[in-house]
Formats: sequence, structure tokens, C-alpha cells
Amino acid sequence: MAAGDAVQVRPARGLLRPLVSGATLIAVLALLFGLPWWTLTVAARWPAPVVAAGTAVFVVAVVAFPVLMYLGHGRRRLDSAARAGDTLLGLVWILFVWALLANVARLPLAAAGVADPVRSRAVAVGAAAVSIILAVWGYAEAMRVPRVRRVDVPIDRLGAGLDGVRVVLLTDTHYGPIDRARWSARTIEVVNGLAPDIVCHTGDIADGTVDQRRAQAAPLGTVQARLARVYVTGNHEYYGQAQGWVDHMRALGWEPLHNRHLVVERGGARLVVAGVDDVTAASSGVAGHRADHAAALAGTDPQLPVLLLAHQPKQIGDAVAAGVDLQLSGHTHGGQMWPFHYLVRLDQPVVQGLSRHGRTQLYTSRGTGFWGPPFRIFAPSEITLLTLRTGQPDRAGTGAST
Repeated sequence: MAAGDAVQVRPARGLLRPLVSGATLIAVLALLFGLPWWTLTVAARWPAPVVAAGTAVFVVAVVAFPVLMYLGHGRRRLDSAARAGDTLLGLVWILFVWALLANVARLPLAAAGVADPVRSRAVAVGAAAVSIILAVWGYAEAMRVPRVRRVDVPIDRLGAGLDGVRVVLLTDTHYGPIDRARWSARTIEVVNGLAPDIVCHTGDIADGTVDQRRAQAAPLGTVQARLARVYVTGNHEYYGQAQGWVDHMRALGWEPLHNRHLVVERGGARLVVAGVDDVTAASSGVAGHRADHAAALAGTDPQLPVLLLAHQPKQIGDAVAAGVDLQLSGHTHGGQMWPFHYLVRLDQPVVQGLSRHGRTQLYTSRGTGFWGPPFRIFAPSEITLLTLRTGQPDRAGTGAST
């Protein structure tokens, strides 16, 4: 009887999961597209032809969106579809956020005696105007060469010979459907102009395979560093070709820190530079890939300071347990599009900047590139210049951009 019951229950559960996932997706799309549609067309009480035209635009968008995302990010991976789908996602997110905030403005307008349809039309026009401005500005911010963010990081175990060592952090370049080969070359020009001692890339190099993104990644081979160029995988490498990117970065002259370390020396002082795979590596199915702090630090001198590369800030717990002095991470993009950082904060301990976790410090970059929607809103990209200083860490700062 128990075995028979199990045979009957399992198919039911198997059917329930896709139904719940499908219903959730439909509900999210309905809300994401529905609120802007209602705010900008129906609620504003425009003339019938305007409402009909606006409704037609939203219907086309909501039907096209899942198709574009499937073609762009599914098995076919068509860059043209990905560009269109990602841009549509960004635009509808902006419209959703500002339609929501604009509807809140109905209350003070009503209190001020502004009646409909003037009130609702003011809300619609305001939401549309702000959305257009932010979309144009956010696109320009995403496409520009990142500003340099300068941060001094005191490390009490750092030897005097390494005081002032310059570490440049790149992360989340996300070379993808939009060809950014020129952007990549100009970004590396800025990096080389900083005269770095160590250059780090903490993952999410690209969305796609090496063959797809080879031209965009090529400028990474021209990075100049006096002591080391080091790289660790991010979660997006495991959506495509993780080992391929590890091998390609090695071919470009970088040291992939695949759960390993190296030791750099200057002026008689030494620093352990270690790296671990992304936290998602263990479940990726890629043989030999998982975050392993013990392996990364095996054989190191416990008296030496440790600089650790780990893609996600939430890997900080293992870094603290391993006695790491400074962890460098990315992944969050600083939220990329306000107010998405509130959702990021549910998954990560830090969204951006320098923070303290016991005796371990963590620097989280807002990212050098962008993922998906080609917009950055109130979360600018960065090339980070961290200057390591000998001394007891004080309060954690966020650094200045230039």
C-alpha cells in the first residue's frame, strides 16, 4: 500500500512544480507590465484611441518578452534576441518602479485638491517623463568607461615593504550580446594608467563561450601588473564554459587561482594572494570545481597576510574562518538598477564598499560592466584601486571615485 501510494504521489508532485513555476512567472509578468500599463493608459483616462494604442504596445511587449528571453538566453543563444529582451526587461523595470512611486503621489495630489482626470494624467506623465530620463541616463552610465574608485585598506600584518602596494580590481565585465570590444580596450587603458602592482578579476568575465566573446576579452591580455595578474571564476562562467574561461585566461597571461594561491614579494615583505571558485561551482557539474578555502591556502605561512579573491560577498564566512585579511568580491553590481539593491541585500551580506567581518575585511565592487539590461541607475560601475597600507584597520570606508 505504501509503495502504491508513493507511485501515485510522485507524479502529482512532478506536475505541481512546473505549474507553480508557470503561475509565478505569469503573475510576475502581469505585475511588471500591468502596473505601468494601467498607470500610463487606463487610469489616466486618455481618449479611447490613446488607450487603445498604449494597450497594443504593452500587449506586444508582454508577448514578445518571454520569446526574446528564450531565444536569447536559452539553447539557441541568439545575441540579437538577447539584446532586445534584456533592453525590454530594463525598460519595463524602470517603468514599473516609477509607476509605483508615481501612484504614491496620488495621495498628496488628492490632498491638495487636484481632481481626476488631471491628477491621474499628472501621475502618468510624471512616471513616463522620469522613466525616459532615467533610461537615457542609465544607458549612458552602463556604456561609459568606469570611473576609478580609490580605497585605502590598512592591513595590520602587511610588511613595510608592501606598504602602498596598488591592487586594481576588475569584476563582472560580462562581455555579452552587445559588442563592447572598444569599451574593453579603453577600460584596460585606464587600468594600465594606474600603474598597478596586482590586478585581480573576480569573475563573471562573460556571458557566453570563449569563442563567442574572444574579441571582447582580448584586451585583458594587455593588462600590465608588476607582481601578478590573478583571476577566479564567477557564477556566470558556470552557465557557459567555466574551464574554457580558466584556460583562456591562462593563455592571456593571467594566473587562474582555481582553489590555489601564489606569494608575491616586494621589499622583503610577502603577501599570499589566494583564490577560490564561485560558491555555485559545486552544483555546476563541472568536474573538479568547487570553492575550497583549505586547498587554496594549503602550505601557506600562517604569519603572512592573505588577500583572497572570491566572487560572491557571501563567501566571507569561510574567509573569516580561514583567517583571511582581505577578501575581494563582486557579483552584486551594487544593485545595478535602483532599487534592486534591496533584493540583492536579501542574498548577500554587503552590496558594495569596504566592510569589516571580525578581523577580516571585505571589499565588494559594484562591478566593471553590467549584466543583462544595458542600464545602470544610481549604481555606477567602477574600476577599483585599492592601496594596501601597513597598520591597524580603522572604520571601513566606501572610497572615492574620480
